[in-house]
Amino acid sequence: MEIIRAKHMGFCFGVAGAIKMCYKVSSDEKNRGKRIYILGMLVHNEHVVSELSKQGFKIVEERDILAGKDELQKGDIVIIRAHGTSERIFQLLKEKEVEIYDATCIFVTQIRKTLVDMESQGYDIIFIGDKEHPEVKGIISFGNRVSVCSDLDELKELEIDPNKEYCLLTQTTLNKKKLEKIKSYLENTHQNVKILDKVCGATQVRQEAVEELAKQVDMLIVVGGKTSSNTKKLYDISMSFNPNTYLIQDETDLKDEWFEGKKKIGITAGASTPEEIVIKIENQIRGIH
Repeated sequence: MEIIRAKHMGFCFGVAGAIKMCYKVSSDEKNRGKRIYILGMLVHNEHVVSELSKQGFKIVEERDILAGKDELQKGDIVIIRAHGTSERIFQLLKEKEVEIYDATCIFVTQIRKTLVDMESQGYDIIFIGDKEHPEVKGIISFGNRVSVCSDLDELKELEIDPNKEYCLLTQTTLNKKKLEKIKSYLENTHQNVKILDKVCGATQVRQEAVEELAKQVDMLIVVGGKTSSNTKKLYDISMSFNPNTYLIQDETDLKDEWFEGKKKIGITAGASTPEEIVIKIENQIRGIH
């Protein structure tokens, strides 16, 4: 049995940077004795979050801050997760006089800045993404004239005023092929929509890599967290080319029967998946056959 990894997989720049910031903050001598909180899940991977918890990091949820039910005190440290957060949360944290360390991915920050800039120039914003995803909720909170659509079908239902100027922005993990279809539709129907392609480069190469690999192997395993948007998109792409695709969190999810008659096993991992998890999975597969 041959195990083939996708050419691009695993930790992305934003995730690696967020994790590095956490350990840098906790090891800084000036922070000794301070309570260090992470706003929600630093990244969408349960193993990473569990390991941080073991290291003494506490978690504070946005809903508790908004409801005034948090335990934050002046001087506590709060690290903003990689997906960012809302303008209101930033305001409340400043009012509480906590120390804020912002681990928001630079690509998310750039989209947020672009949204604010384009609105200031008079554009209304059309945002393509998952309405319930923390990245999307955080970004659009900085705008005043934003319409969110999850896909092309929802976009087609949107009333676009021909007398207004619009700017299209997207979630960083949007499937590139879906974006191309959206571009084609808008270019043919609404010339008053300025399209800004802000899909993360790391996301794009991972999506292209899993498509390439799915065509070459007998089955493909996608490794990632249950709540990871980019991992789910990798799974969806692979499934469209290879029905023998499985999404798992770790080696305990593997099932022997998946591998019967399979010679080439592909593996990829979401942007928040640690290398050690992938290695454990590979070792488990080798033990199956």
